Amino acid sequence: MRSRNPVFSRRGFSRDNGYAGFNTAPQAGGPAVATQGNPYAQPTGNPYAQNPYAQNPYAQQDVQHGAPPQAPATTGRMTIDDVVLRTASTLGVLILTAALSWALLPVDDANISRSYGIGIGAALIGMVLAFVQSFKRKASPALILTYAAFEGVFLGVVSNIVDSRIADGAAMQAVIGTMAVFAGVLIAYKAGWIRVNRRFYGFVMAAALGFIMLMMVNLLFAVFGGGDGLGFRSGALGVVFGIIGIILGACFLALDFKQVEDGVAYGAPREEAWLAAFGLTLTLVWIYLEFLRLISILNSSD
Repeated sequence: MRSRNPVFSRRGFSRDNGYAGFNTAPQAGGPAVATQGNPYAQPTGNPYAQNPYAQNPYAQQDVQHGAPPQAPATTGRMTIDDVVLRTASTLGVLILTAALSWALLPVDDANISRSYGIGIGAALIGMVLAFVQSFKRKASPALILTYAAFEGVFLGVVSNIVDSRIADGAAMQAVIGTMAVFAGVLIAYKAGWIRVNRRFYGFVMAAALGFIMLMMVNLLFAVFGGGDGLGFRSGALGVVFGIIGIILGACFLALDFKQVEDGVAYGAPREEAWLAAFGLTLTLVWIYLEFLRLISILNSSD
């Protein structure tokens, strides 16, 4: 399985990479996998010859009942602490540049055109950097942090515009909403309330593809026909699609958590933690922008 997030499908987080422990091909003559009816059941035999939804072979187990013990720490392999540290660094750069652009790029009538231009330019550069990193075979910390810096400039400008011209306090509400979604999905995932299996993955991918295609069609109609195109981003229909976008972002977070967990369990190299941080940042930016858009629609319709 490949994650929706393109950075997780490059190396270290997919079944077909070259890292030890990621091979999912069945072993000839090997024992059967006892996972019928439960995608998270602990398999028998080689814990590495499983699909990416198998239970983490490194999780703490009860040795007295025949389950595999906790695997020893492996030097040079990615850990959760590595992912947390890199994610905090990436988000820290993004938040810092967002705060600076908010403070240094006024959005009053005399400077609004310049602020729009800088924000759009930063968004385009960030998009290019994101695509470059997504298709690189190795993580580039400098590239990822540069992406975060330009993305922060864009978010700072657009947040300031919405906050000052459409809905006072919208940026803080979007931040709180994003944090709430992240915390809620993490708790639900760790508690086992969200089962990330092939059916879940297929549903999310199909929904995301349909959502993105509709947004692209709406954008084309808006560019060539004027107004808001087909109305997917305004009024009652815009509210519905805003909620759908947030729900999709939450589903992407669950997929990302599973990919990170598999990367740690199956021995991805430590530098892959930068890819995990990059992927999580992309998803959080998606959720924040959907919240900001939804708040704008709700306030503009008052």
